[in-house]
Amino acid sequence: MDVKFLNLDAGESVFFARQLERVKAQTYDIKYPELKATALIPVSMDAGSAAETITYESYDQVGIAKMISNYADDLPRADVKGRQYSTPVRSLGDSYGYNIQEIRASAMANKNLPTRKANAARRAIDKLINDIAWFAKGGQVDGGLTGLIYNANITKVAVTTRGGHVKWSDKTADEILADMNEVVADQIALTKGQEVPDTLALPINQYSIISTTPRSSTSDTTILDFFLKNNPSIRRVVWVQELAGLTTVPSTGAASAGIDVMICYKASPDNLTLEIPQAFEQFAAEPRGLEFVVPCHARCGGVIVYYPLSVTVVEGI
Repeated sequence: MDVKFLNLDAGESVFFARQLERVKAQTYDIKYPELKATALIPVSMDAGSAAETITYESYDQVGIAKMISNYADDLPRADVKGRQYSTPVRSLGDSYGYNIQEIRASAMANKNLPTRKANAARRAIDKLINDIAWFAKGGQVDGGLTGLIYNANITKVAVTTRGGHVKWSDKTADEILADMNEVVADQIALTKGQEVPDTLALPINQYSIISTTPRSSTSDTTILDFFLKNNPSIRRVVWVQELAGLTTVPSTGAASAGIDVMICYKASPDNLTLEIPQAFEQFAAEPRGLEFVVPCHARCGGVIVYYPLSVTVVEGI
């Protein structure tokens, strides 16, 4: 008999092996839509689970042409300059287990093993990846990983003061629209049309404001409807609760009592990726005393932003 089922009889061993496979399959199917990082940031698994670092190259074309004579021998040179950047990959892990009595009771009653423990293990790793994707700052505490909000490769600006107001809760519909239009227009202008954003992410309170507040006192069109109608490149405006109440200002790193931010970007893997070289996986159960423990594992490399002007964070909304 396999050592991992040493404390079970033959029938119980077969039951446990079969049930554990069912638990694993069902856990892979669980979805938690409120953890939005993997839905909003393009995910890349290209590095592979064995990768310890992820290195990418950034190239820039340099050089100009000029008018020349028929016998010119001083042709200006055009070239390509490149730099390499690297980010580490870190392992994430947890576990869950079933004790002997739980396994025997389920086998005797011919009932499935409860999946709650496996779901909790999956959820914990998903939550950690989500937190890394938004909040990691690249320091020792974060294992050198960097998320989106504090990424050094993005544009960070303070929200424009309008009518003496900064926060959207104090601004008029016109002033809020001006903030939203400004971040889109500035990103397009700053990149000379190379980067056209398609996603705007807001904290839930600010999303509630724009989705329920009329465009004007004489209109039944909301701020959100009006904005989408007049910005056809924006295909989605979404709420992300992680963008509310930040305790560190993205642009300065200064401590804050709570700052809300808006993120504007094009959700393309050409611009940014959330690196998950190894998705959630579960290993064979290990006997530990009167319990069988299932180790769980994943690997994450944080968020890479390939083009510095392709993502804008607006602080203080």
